[in-house]
Amino acid sequence: MRRKAGLILLALAVFCTALSPLLRWYAFPRLAEVPANQYQDMVLQARNATLLDYGTMTSRTVPEVTIVQTLKGDVEAGKKIEKSAGRDVVVWDGLSYVQGPDGKMVSRIPERYIFDAHTQEPVHATGESVDGDPVRRDGIEFKWPFLTQKRDYEYFDAQARITAPIHYKATRTFRGVKVYYFEQTIPWTKVPFPKAMPVRGITPESVAKTGTTRWYTTVRRFWVEPVTGAPVYDEEIHKEELRGGTLLGGRAKVSAFAGHVKMRADYIRSTVALVKHNRTLVLMLTSRLPWGFLVLGVCLLSLSLLVEARGRRPGEAAPGRAREPDPVTA
Repeated sequence: MRRKAGLILLALAVFCTALSPLLRWYAFPRLAEVPANQYQDMVLQARNATLLDYGTMTSRTVPEVTIVQTLKGDVEAGKKIEKSAGRDVVVWDGLSYVQGPDGKMVSRIPERYIFDAHTQEPVHATGESVDGDPVRRDGIEFKWPFLTQKRDYEYFDAQARITAPIHYKATRTFRGVKVYYFEQTIPWTKVPFPKAMPVRGITPESVAKTGTTRWYTTVRRFWVEPVTGAPVYDEEIHKEELRGGTLLGGRAKVSAFAGHVKMRADYIRSTVALVKHNRTLVLMLTSRLPWGFLVLGVCLLSLSLLVEARGRRPGEAAPGRAREPDPVTA
């Protein structure tokens, strides 16, 4: 009976030990994915910012500029693309809506981002766009890969429609969460005018006829939780200028927007709470369950050896030939 129990324990030990690497290296890459139906919104603010008054074409300091960013998963679009791509795909419809202190729109830029649900690599398909213009992304946007590394990544800039390195700078702690700090600088670059302009009658086409161009630069900063690859906080030092043309009345340039854009405090709290929750789920597959099964396998192996050893009592004769009886004497 003890020998049978020892064999059962040995079989369980082998099973648990084999399950440990399978969870980490086989199950995790296939199970960890961005939900296709995810919805997320965020509010950022730039206080004491510079903003262009398109009515007078002069810059002025305003108490606050608000940027509302939303990301909404399109499940049906993702399923259609998956059929041709041959992998799990997520389609995010994004919107960046900027409004001045009076609540009126400054700009409105929609975006469609298509990417691999597991690796976050871009998937090039019909519909990939920024402000209605087709684009071909290279590099990540919005989210880093699961198990983010301490290295530089390629990051897509939607304003300039270009990909540039975003550099790992340091490991920090943000509100009790270990994060990797990344920074990207986009130098002054000529960019398109938004198709939705703040003043009725002014369109990108009408501005183009005046010879005036729009230029942009930013310093982009992200604090990324490395297990989930999700930013817990981000900010930008953002500047825009209009240059040349008859629209400026002979001036070489005028500031269209300048401000230090930061996440609003209540959205920081909710984002940190969500990332902490998701981090626990990812850790279950990457470390806690694999290490747990490995330790359990070692314990079961030790227990099986102990049961086998105790089954063999000291001095117990090994099985052999039966001893013949002594001869009977008269």
